[in-house]
Amino acid sequence: MSSVAERTPRTGAGPARRRNTASIVQGVVIALGFAMLVGGFGMLAVEYRPYRIPTGSMSPTLESGDTVLARTGGSAGRGDIVVFQDQDWGDATLVKRVVAVGGDTVSGDREGRITVNGHQVSEPYLAPVRTNTTEFSVTVPEGRLFLLGDFRGNSLDSRSHLDVAFGSVPASEVKARVEAVIQPLSRAGLERRVPAFDALGAPGAHRAGPLLPAAWTAVGGAVLIVAASAAGWAVSLTRWLRGRRRRA
Repeated sequence: MSSVAERTPRTGAGPARRRNTASIVQGVVIALGFAMLVGGFGMLAVEYRPYRIPTGSMSPTLESGDTVLARTGGSAGRGDIVVFQDQDWGDATLVKRVVAVGGDTVSGDREGRITVNGHQVSEPYLAPVRTNTTEFSVTVPEGRLFLLGDFRGNSLDSRSHLDVAFGSVPASEVKARVEAVIQPLSRAGLERRVPAFDALGAPGAHRAGPLLPAAWTAVGGAVLIVAASAAGWAVSLTRWLRGRRRRA
């Protein structure tokens, strides 16, 4: 009598192993996508705040009703668009452009053009001036900022408050620096750094922070989650259809 035992081939081992591997890969991809999504949105939530532009004083750069994202913390330099509050200007949250910092001597003519420390600044982003504006010449106190709107002919800014600290605002009252427009979608986009004040040296306008990388990270995470889930659903559906064919 033969002592050799017959072995039944394990025909299901290969497909089962492949299914387990595919499930592991899918889980890893979804976990990675979730980490990217949470990390990107977390960065945006920590670093940025949304603000609504209350007036047209920053036109055409920012229009009344625009919603912007502004980066919190850090200092402000010449050329930065900042969100701030000052009790001498009322309780409203305002948005203006920094044109001079503590120690600067800044002057402006009736056509809205400014000179800072003897250097006439070329500002191509300004709205055309249709009426004469306030002439001024002041030295900004240390620790304060001189702020103007881009629509120099229709902006209540430092020129309207020259009787209080020469129209300047404490640097500590700046809440954030504007980096992007998010609404309306037709105007959405990053605000480019302006080089208009670079010849004056530091502190100049800041470059964009982590807004774009964080946004792309969050979007990429969402895409990974959707793609991995869809792939898993498609594989499951294919297996189910094959099973039905075999049973038929």
